[in-house]
Amino acid sequence: MNMNEIVKHCLSFPDSFEDYPFGEGWTAIRHKGNKKIFALIFRHDDHLCVNLKCDPNHAGTLRNTFVDVQPGYHMNKEHWNTVILDGDLSKIEIHDMVRESFELTEPKKTKNHSDN
Repeated sequence: MNMNEIVKHCLSFPDSFEDYPFGEGWTAIRHKGNKKIFALIFRHDDHLCVNLKCDPNHAGTLRNTFVDVQPGYHMNKEHWNTVILDGDLSKIEIHDMVRESFELTEPKKTKNHSDN
């Protein structure tokens, strides 16, 4: 997966936008509602990578299953994985991890209470 493909996929999620809070070389994809990052795209050790939030109970399983999934680079290692995008992972596997990150970071839904 290349840079254009990962950015396009991340921006396909509702109310997401592209940002550069850490300067050149770091592309963040955020939620409009709470500004939380759900994908942080960068180059490391000659690989295109993305940091994605992950349920801690699932993160270790992914790391043990896929060599291209590692503890989050410059992130909380319990909750974030670094995914090597130009490795052996399929687009489906990457898309599933992006979806999980999006869902874990999306704005909390508020309950609409009516006085009926």
